[in-house]
Amino acid sequence: MQSLLLLLFLCLQSFSFLASAIDQFTFDGFAGGNLNLDGTAVVTPDGLLMLTNGTTLLKGHAFYPSRLRFHQAPSGGGGGSYPVRSFSTAFVFGIISEYTDLSSPGLAFVVAKSRDFSTALQSQYMGLANARNNGNASNHFLAVELDTIVNAEFGDMSDNHVGIDVDGLASVTADNAGYYDDRTGAFRNMSLLNRTAAQVWVDFDARASLVNVTMAPLELPKPKTPLLSATVNLSAVIEDEAYVGFSSSTGVVASRHYVLAWSFKMDDGPAPPLNISKLPALPVTIARAPSNTLKILLPIASAASAAALAITVFMIHRRRRKYAELKEEWEVAFGPHRFSYKDLFHATNGFSDERLLGFGGFGSVYKGVLPMSGADIAVKKVSHESRQGMKEFIAEVVSIGQLRHRNLVQLLGYSRRKGELLLVYDYMPNGSLDKFLYDQNRPVLSWSQRFRIIRGVAASILYLHEDWEMVVLHRDIKASNVLVDAEMNGRLGDFGLARLYDHGTDPHTTHVVGTTGYLAPELGHTGKPSKASDVFAFGVFMLEVACGRRPVSQDALQAHGDHLLLVDTVLERWCQGTVTDAVDPRLHGDFPEEEASLVLKLCLLCSHPLPSARPGARQVVQFLDRDMPLPELSRAHLSFNMPALT
Repeated sequence: MQSLLLLLFLCLQSFSFLASAIDQFTFDGFAGGNLNLDGTAVVTPDGLLMLTNGTTLLKGHAFYPSRLRFHQAPSGGGGGSYPVRSFSTAFVFGIISEYTDLSSPGLAFVVAKSRDFSTALQSQYMGLANARNNGNASNHFLAVELDTIVNAEFGDMSDNHVGIDVDGLASVTADNAGYYDDRTGAFRNMSLLNRTAAQVWVDFDARASLVNVTMAPLELPKPKTPLLSATVNLSAVIEDEAYVGFSSSTGVVASRHYVLAWSFKMDDGPAPPLNISKLPALPVTIARAPSNTLKILLPIASAASAAALAITVFMIHRRRRKYAELKEEWEVAFGPHRFSYKDLFHATNGFSDERLLGFGGFGSVYKGVLPMSGADIAVKKVSHESRQGMKEFIAEVVSIGQLRHRNLVQLLGYSRRKGELLLVYDYMPNGSLDKFLYDQNRPVLSWSQRFRIIRGVAASILYLHEDWEMVVLHRDIKASNVLVDAEMNGRLGDFGLARLYDHGTDPHTTHVVGTTGYLAPELGHTGKPSKASDVFAFGVFMLEVACGRRPVSQDALQAHGDHLLLVDTVLERWCQGTVTDAVDPRLHGDFPEEEASLVLKLCLLCSHPLPSARPGARQVVQFLDRDMPLPELSRAHLSFNMPALT
């Protein structure tokens, strides 16, 4: 009896081990294939694995349903960890975008501890992460990305690159898509957006901890020289078992991401070869839905009732007038950034008062929900009469729309109608920062939240001033232009719009754009904004956040008192050696005094009357990160007598 029980136990153990000891699989097309799908991912009737379906701002995942063991199985009893195993995979992919040279983020092959990516953002993070957890070791994933946009936050090299990612979207190594010719050794570029299928091989050598990525056109064999190689400690990423599969997401451009075939093999040796002749065909274009006008007009195109036809024509004419928008030939180049006025009208419920979020420096802002994707947006209506021409104005709006930083509010696109320009942004659920500072019905921000917002806005200014391909001056940095996202991060909004708005002014007049209390002194003389004037406004903004007070006291302003400006009050505290007494009293002293002192002194330094004495944006970030000591401040006529910072 004991022998029988022992045999039964061994059989169950063997069955349990075999169930998780899958070594390889092959999909020459996915018709009838067993995959775990979520989001927009589906298998089409002809066997294509379609990760995204052309709908914007959505994500899709497809994983092999069983976990794979990535560590050597124990040969006997006992616990402990075991050596990591080698693996190889090959897959055929294709990307079909609505436009030949623009796309949403691409797709990625993924090895992940979990297949739950429900918290991942639906846009630039390829469905793998979000702004808060990007790069965290707790993510436990290795990815090979095929990326078709440039995201400065991740240090992307181009809008046509391949990268090896560990726990985040900032690649360990990356290179432009292409392959090395076996015959000549020359590098051959490949376009990820040429609407043709291509093959990718990913090989992990456990002995060398080396990941190799190779790609080539479908008709060529695997090149001998890999495109990318990187050392990856896979044991730190995957502890034992993991899922393998694909992930993708879309931004504001309609794109579809396909996988046509896939093979995978554990341990040494190449992945099983794919039978190219069996692959389903890749679509050439994104199919468009038939026109709604045709759907309405064709059934009633009978001459049976002239009266009915007249009514129909009248209704269509009225409808077109309702949604009429200006659109010229030159706007074709800006295609993906142009929204339909009709879509924005319906998204905002006709720009109803119930959807009104507030009034910004450049117009009214409404909350909207895009009809197709269900994504929340904010729509700003701006009146603009540009003397330099609307074409140049829109070109600058689209250029600003290419800015991507976790502490900037993403400008998604535009629409225009008559004298109105409609700007479409990501929606920020917590509204503007000034509501948290001055609305008594809002909870009081803790010091750590305030410091995180200050640090984030500083990083966004550094990006605008120095890290993007062009210099962008904000010209109106203040608490009401900083929005708070769902994770209480500060995001600077309206970047660049002050300069764009100024295009509509008379060039022969001096027109200083900005807000009283934030304007640098030199602007009153020159009227010319600069990086230094942005830093001045940021210094006042920091004071506003740290002290919980407006930069100009309305009571004092009316009474013509001595301390009209908050900076004067803080300067007086500093002269008395009690600078931290200026911190928002609602915090009841619950803040690190050294950090608060650093922030307030940096505020005064940024608000120096002399532009040359103010630090640059990079220095501001270094001061806040304690990477550089703050210069000693000195008193001289209630100002600072300091040399120019270099």
